[in-house]
Amino acid sequence: MIPSPFMLPSHSQLSALLRHRRSIKPVDLDHSRDVDRSLLSQILEDATWAPSHGMTEPWKFHLFTAESRQQLAAQMQEAYRESTPPAEFREDKLRKMGENPLLAPVVIACVMERNGGTKIPEIEEIEAVACALQNLQLSATAAGLGCYWSSGLVLDAPGFRTWLGIRAEDRCVGLIYLGWPRPDLNWPRSVRKPVDTKMVWH
Repeated sequence: MIPSPFMLPSHSQLSALLRHRRSIKPVDLDHSRDVDRSLLSQILEDATWAPSHGMTEPWKFHLFTAESRQQLAAQMQEAYRESTPPAEFREDKLRKMGENPLLAPVVIACVMERNGGTKIPEIEEIEAVACALQNLQLSATAAGLGCYWSSGLVLDAPGFRTWLGIRAEDRCVGLIYLGWPRPDLNWPRSVRKPVDTKMVWH
């Protein structure tokens, strides 16, 4: 039985939150409206309540706001130039990397740090960070914020890793673009395949 001090949402309320979460792209965020630092701290605190094997807590959050977003954008563009073969280089993708960080009031580079040594497999540490990022997105959604999880090979480019201070055994698993949705945004709708198509009973 859950101790009385814990005021938990009902199962139906939690289910509604899970189904309400959407990926809100940077272009759909209100870049003129800041996110209070205390709210950010609470959201990241919620993220850290994810499970991790051996309690390694392998997550690290690099937060970019205000002018530091311009530095992030420049580093992403530089990493893209350095790591992309000429045949695969796209000017529109380069331009987007320079624009997106400025569209979101907050950008969070989410890093998996290998705190458990070789005892904990890398995949388990990555999975733990993924759980933390799901917590982050659900907490942000409950607060009325929109967020978008972006990944890509540029985050593993040597220049970007060096700039962010990532050790050889660590990995940047994504960027979270976070902010208040634009006032005129219609919250996206989505569907999922019937769960019974994903179930195998034994």
